[in-house]
Amino acid sequence: MMNRVVLVGRLTKDPELRYTPAGVAVATFTLAVNRTFTNQQGEREADFINCVVWRKPAENVANFLKKGSMAGVDGRVQTRNYEGNDGKRVYVTEIVAESVQFLEPRNSNGGGGNNYQSSNNNNNYNSGGNNFGQAPTNNGGFGQDQQQSQNQNYQSTNNDPFASDGKPIDISDDDLPF
Repeated sequence: MMNRVVLVGRLTKDPELRYTPAGVAVATFTLAVNRTFTNQQGEREADFINCVVWRKPAENVANFLKKGSMAGVDGRVQTRNYEGNDGKRVYVTEIVAESVQFLEPRNSNGGGGNNYQSSNNNNNYNSGGNNFGQAPTNNGGFGQDQQQSQNQNYQSTNNDPFASDGKPIDISDDDLPF
């Protein structure tokens, strides 16, 4: 049997981080995922999908994602049930995330105010060794002066065999594999 879900969407509100009595972190959030088709008015509708993530990834989600952040979720569908206050059985279907990808850089202004501030001038978002959920630095780990000197030694080569030829490509429909 297979139970696998992959979603990409935006958070509808800030994640809620809680801890179980045993001290295990759990974060819940809702992901708005656009449908691939449009309605009669030409608008795309969205599905609002409840997600839950556990342990250290839950803490990372709570620390780095905010309302409007774009995220990718890889996980499984789970349905649980419990008895509500009125005595009726309540069923909850949610995505248990095994992996959550942060799909925007930390300094992105799009998506609901992800305005993270860097404390230094070379945009190193994390001076430690843990880069989980971190955007790569703009300079690839080099100081600005080192990057400029590297760019001076770099010669651009064009690897496109069809560039600047100026002639149309003559291909028969019989030569195409599809």
